[in-house]
Amino acid sequence: MATDYDAPRKTDDELSEDSIEELKSRRVDKSVSTVDVDETEQAEGFELPGADLSGEELSVTVIPRQADEFTCTRCFLVHHRSQLASDTSGQMVCRECAA
Repeated sequence: MATDYDAPRKTDDELSEDSIEELKSRRVDKSVSTVDVDETEQAEGFELPGADLSGEELSVTVIPRQADEFTCTRCFLVHHRSQLASDTSGQMVCRECAA
């Protein structure tokens, strides 16, 4: 927003009158606004946070890091050695983080 520094300055009373009128106009604008309603029922299949998952079992097998893999010191992901971009003083960084 551009400021005209040559324009006459307003007094505190004029500033308060302007702000009251702006607030009144905003109140009218809010009462006129409408709410968008999504007519599709897409959210029915999603679980809400805090759902009871006590009966669920993990079916993923965790494999330890292999000899030809490294852990990136920036993103903390395990990558294959072919993804190694730099290894300076023990700080191994993958290609994605080095880019």
